[in-house]
Amino acid sequence: MIIKSSEYLISNVDWQKCPTPNLPEYAFIGRSNVGKSSLINMLANKDNLAKTSGTPGKTQLINHFLINQAWYLVDLPGYGFAKVSQSQRRQWEQMIENYLRKRENLVNVFVLIDSRHTPQKLDLDFINQLGEWQVPFNLVFTKADKNTQAETSRNVKAFLNKLRENWEFLPQHFITATAKKVGRDAILGFIDEMNAQFRAIA
Repeated sequence: MIIKSSEYLISNVDWQKCPTPNLPEYAFIGRSNVGKSSLINMLANKDNLAKTSGTPGKTQLINHFLINQAWYLVDLPGYGFAKVSQSQRRQWEQMIENYLRKRENLVNVFVLIDSRHTPQKLDLDFINQLGEWQVPFNLVFTKADKNTQAETSRNVKAFLNKLRENWEFLPQHFITATAKKVGRDAILGFIDEMNAQFRAIA
């Protein structure tokens, strides 16, 4: 897929105020500081589409971007250690749950996992929650260039093995490194396939 255009559309706290659900939509979510904004910018081929920050928890809204006038890319708030109050965190969780469970044109959720770490309970719990909600997803292991290839491979394998404890079938996964655009073609190719299926059903 060639990215010809990418533009920011709107930010919301309410899934019902999101754009008309007439195009296929792909959401990106992960723990705070997992490299989500950098990944989105890499996919869109635009350095400043999503705001990058050294401060975890900067994304606090449901952010919609329109890609190629053909599909929506959605940047969701991270889950995890952002320094916010308990009530604020609960509001985020409710906002994210409502969006994930009720957004009718949501084709797939990309769950971002930091490849530098061994399996984290927070990531596993979120993935199991998606399973309970029956929300389709796959995994994106980020920051592979911050590791040796052997370390990345070992951590990815350990994470998938941990998933096997609860999952009969594993989701598709991608390994990414934004500086060298590793994984970009694979993710965009997957989205291309899903878009074709969406149009065939619509």
